[in-house]
Amino acid sequence: MNCLEQVAKIRLMGFDVDGVMTDGRLYFGPEGDFCKAFFSRDGLGLKLLAKSGVKLAIITGRDSPIVTKRAANLGIDLVLQGVEDKRTAMAGLLADAGLDFSAAGYMGDDMIDLPVLKACSFSATVPDAHALVRQHACYVTQAPAGAGAVREICELILRAQGNWERVMAPYLV
Repeated sequence: MNCLEQVAKIRLMGFDVDGVMTDGRLYFGPEGDFCKAFFSRDGLGLKLLAKSGVKLAIITGRDSPIVTKRAANLGIDLVLQGVEDKRTAMAGLLADAGLDFSAAGYMGDDMIDLPVLKACSFSATVPDAHALVRQHACYVTQAPAGAGAVREICELILRAQGNWERVMAPYLV
């Protein structure tokens, strides 16, 4: 079974932040504070995916209060920050949920993401990801990082699992 066929079996989908949920740029102010920009349509895609029953996780190498606030805004409670070994972090989340890597997907963009991308049954990345990540990912989005890539993956999963019409119904009345 190829990894695109595995999309229908995903029960937990993890996402990196910088370079996936954002365009990867960090804006630093004179006091050392920084900010990130998130795409609102990606956010709705995540909410719809969660509503369909897929557990969502954020596993990121950077530790940021901005990510904590964004995750809370989206209702994502599985948030691991400052993580260098994302594969082990995902394994822990899966064990806690009574799942294994065959029910997991991950979306990342850089070398630190490769071990978890290779372990999950479905892996996705963005068009400007590192070349090795694009080579090892099952799916490369058309939309860029921080501008629809996450939404594209959410919709892919919703459609593969037969949940698209159900989650869209309230918007089509």
